[in-house]
Amino acid sequence: MPCCLPAGPRRTGAPLPALDDVASARLADDLPPVFDAHTHVFPPRLFAAIWRWFDEHGWPIREKLQADEVIAAQRRRGHAGCLLLHYAHKPGMARDLNRFVAALAAGSDGFAIGTGTVCPGEDGATDIVEEAFALGLRGLKLHCHVQAFSIDDRRLDGVYELSRDKGMPIVIHAGREPWSDALPKDPYELCSVDRTARVLERFPGLKLVVPHLGANEFDGYRRLLFKHDTLWLDTTMMVADYFPDLYEGQTDDDGASGSPWLPFVRARPDRMLYGSDAPNLPYAWDREVKALARVLPDQELALILGDNARSLFAPAP
Repeated sequence: MPCCLPAGPRRTGAPLPALDDVASARLADDLPPVFDAHTHVFPPRLFAAIWRWFDEHGWPIREKLQADEVIAAQRRRGHAGCLLLHYAHKPGMARDLNRFVAALAAGSDGFAIGTGTVCPGEDGATDIVEEAFALGLRGLKLHCHVQAFSIDDRRLDGVYELSRDKGMPIVIHAGREPWSDALPKDPYELCSVDRTARVLERFPGLKLVVPHLGANEFDGYRRLLFKHDTLWLDTTMMVADYFPDLYEGQTDDDGASGSPWLPFVRARPDRMLYGSDAPNLPYAWDREVKALARVLPDQELALILGDNARSLFAPAP
């Protein structure tokens, strides 16, 4: 069953409905290797708090899996690996969270690749990032909505410089959607493609991954892909037909498949990553893999489902 937002991109803090689609037991055997570049892991108490927020303001989560269960499910379902993302909601949390994720990744026999986090503006931010990389974490995750900052906030200059110099990517939720009036600040005031462009111009060589195809400034992020070869987008939750109204007015070309997201995914297949948002999903875990497989040619599918993410995040041999 499709899910549509009310007219216009915004909505209230009320939760969206779940979908009743059927999940497969495993990925199809004829797919190229699938590396999920957007999975979330948190300690149990923090996951519980996040899930309470989703229950009240986001959407029903079909599988409330703990961190180790997330990795086990990804492996059981036939993934080639996954990227572990998390974020610090307030200062003083990042070090413990980074150690937690580093231990998960280290115990996965190379299946999971961990990233670190830091709270923008907290004391010793660059030291925290240095320690995260020393733990073997392969990048950072930041979230403008949850952490209530803009991507071009000058307090992050040292973090950006260090990440660039170390060659570590930063996954940063810098798009304006999904919007909710329950967030600490209005994402439409915090986030814009122009702010992302300024960061890429100020820090040449910095590797940035913007999730959710940059929702809802799809056209702007598509143009930015052609200006900066250190920008990647991920597909997370944007190819599931769960937020169809976000595409209104973005493009007249919805592709032969009738999929409004297709022109954006195919704009630069070499700069596109598949991600699921597991376990925080209101629909079947493989819904978006199936959607991509239906419409993409084999070479592009292989890049997007796994090759690009492995190349970007995997340690050098």
